Amino acid sequence: NTRGWDKRSISEPQSETVVRGPRDSFTENFRTNTALIRRRIKHPALRIKGISIGKYSRTNIAICYIEGLTNKYIVEEIKERISNIDIDNIQSSGTIEQLIEDNHFTPFPQLLSTERPDRVAAFLLEGRVAIIVDGTPFALIAPITISIFLQSAEDYYDRFIIGSFLRVIRLLAIIIAMTLPALYISVISFHPEMIPTQLALAFAGGRAVVPFPAYTEAFIMTILMELLREASIRLPDPVGSTIGIVGALIVGEAAVSASIVSPFMVIVVATDTIASFAIPNYSTAIAFRLVKYPLMILATIFGLYGLVLGLIILSIHLAGLKSFGIPYLTPMAPSRLGDLQDTVLRPPIWSLRKRPEHLRTKNEKRFSSTGDDDGYERTR
Repeated sequence: NTRGWDKRSISEPQSETVVRGPRDSFTENFRTNTALIRRRIKHPALRIKGISIGKYSRTNIAICYIEGLTNKYIVEEIKERISNIDIDNIQSSGTIEQLIEDNHFTPFPQLLSTERPDRVAAFLLEGRVAIIVDGTPFALIAPITISIFLQSAEDYYDRFIIGSFLRVIRLLAIIIAMTLPALYISVISFHPEMIPTQLALAFAGGRAVVPFPAYTEAFIMTILMELLREASIRLPDPVGSTIGIVGALIVGEAAVSASIVSPFMVIVVATDTIASFAIPNYSTAIAFRLVKYPLMILATIFGLYGLVLGLIILSIHLAGLKSFGIPYLTPMAPSRLGDLQDTVLRPPIWSLRKRPEHLRTKNEKRFSSTGDDDGYERTR
């Protein structure tokens, strides 16, 4: 008899922590996860459609949406893609994500993975669809756009000025994490005239004893930081955090003392690493870290022209991505003025009167100016 197996109790989120907000998260138990959603959305229009996938695993999957609100074409498309999956075993929501996404040859996620029930409830009330997979504490949200990865659950628990400031910081972190090493290579190797004289002399003094060109030391240090980051994740928590901090200090100091890299390169790589930690979504952070290396190669060959060329190619690639028919760069491209207010900046709650236009929901109104019974504060 396997009907009464033990299950992990509800605990705080591990990858989406907040200072102010709910502290519960999904578990590996299917019924617990669906109950956490029903706890937040008590309306009878909430639909949780169950389906079993996997020839041998027979994994339970729930497709959650709000009937009469969510675009029925999006719901049917998601149901069809999941129903067409023919595989022996499903053990994770990540497997479902890879099997139903639009473009398989991109590092950028086309579904949002979250372990927070409050975020799932907020997205459902926007008109999106959630996918719950038995045995995994992460739910999938579709469709999504790239601006969602700038956002954190805590944005909507604080005042809009604070939320807007934090989003700008995250956008700056993405730019730094993606372009800073390539910018360093291009300026040092091709365009030193762009550097102020005093700073150029400091750079020259720091690099006087370094036997490698700028691009070599950049690749050495970035790869070392990736190794340290991966090691700190795989080791147990008390040991992993110690290895990450001590290892970075020892490696950086030893590399500078041995004249393998310049002190400025250590600063660049450290800043790049810290910026990548500020990106809220783990999968998106990895994607931008991966994009960094082609940009470094182009900067090594062509300088700033290569960096600009790489950013243009990246923009074209992102513009061609879709998430269940929704362009990835919405609402910037194609432009939707009504949705632009809740992208880089977080507007006041009272100004979010309509749901996102690109979702084409059946009911666009969130709440009226007088605050009727259908109003709610979005907490994503």
